[in-house]
Amino acid sequence: MRVKITFLLYILLVLPLALADLRVGFYKTSCPRAESIVRASVQRVFNRDKSIPAALLRMHFHDCFVRGCDASILIDSTSKEQSEKDAGPNLTVRGYELIDAAKKNLEAACPSKVSCADIIALATRDAVFLAGGPFYGVPTGRRDGLVSNPDEVNLPGPTLSVSQAFQAFRPKNMTMDDMVTLLGAHTVGVAHCSFFLDRITNFRGTGRRDPTMDPALVVKLRRICGAANASNPDPTAFLDQGTSFTVDNQFFKQIRLKRGVMQIDQELANDRLSRGIVSRFASNPILFRTRFAQAMVKMGSIQVLVGKAGEIRKNCRVFNPK
Repeated sequence: MRVKITFLLYILLVLPLALADLRVGFYKTSCPRAESIVRASVQRVFNRDKSIPAALLRMHFHDCFVRGCDASILIDSTSKEQSEKDAGPNLTVRGYELIDAAKKNLEAACPSKVSCADIIALATRDAVFLAGGPFYGVPTGRRDGLVSNPDEVNLPGPTLSVSQAFQAFRPKNMTMDDMVTLLGAHTVGVAHCSFFLDRITNFRGTGRRDPTMDPALVVKLRRICGAANASNPDPTAFLDQGTSFTVDNQFFKQIRLKRGVMQIDQELANDRLSRGIVSRFASNPILFRTRFAQAMVKMGSIQVLVGKAGEIRKNCRVFNPK
């Protein structure tokens, strides 16, 4: 009982304080054009690359789930020290050039005012909106971290069960509803065949396909993955087979039809812990938009550095000189 009470007090007291340290419009005085500068950078890339929302969503998630939302994922490795970028799960993270461009413009307008961590959060929000998702206020005021260690990168993988995946979310104060909502980000983006090949060829060593996958999708994915060659050894498939470039609730409709590409996605529709949430999102697009915005704001508050903690980097790829 004492443990439950302590945890409840944490939820009621500590989490609101973390959110209170961030606020919408943090740069209203110190850098009034901050959000518009970031938005312009996102718009320029989106105009030529409609896949950038998926890239930024992934970057934001990978950043926040390692040491909190502190832009540690942006640090480049050096000959002397590796960074989070060298960790296996981050090798295919992209979108760094967009963050660089936004930072360059922000430094020209407001030197040493806007953190790289805030740029990631704002750019992700803007990309989500451009892809048809909700526009939501992003509380800002994060500061940039001083550590980037590849050994600390331990993210939930695509073959986990729902309960196993939740073990990565629970310590971040995320609920099951939050997890299902955030995995709805798979409404955009792709997965490499290596992440789901077993499901279409030799599921759990049976020599057969995963019985929970739509047979027609199996045929389609086998064709995509079978086209691998020397120049493209690990092809990709859309995670949402319906509206692949739009942030909407179509992903949840697809997995209810057994058309989840990655195992964790399909598990969401099958597992008793999550299928009710999936069903609600599949039937109510407005509910998903509302919850997605809320969950993104909540994720963006994970272990943030504020006040005098950390620093405001001048270059998002390197720590400031000491």
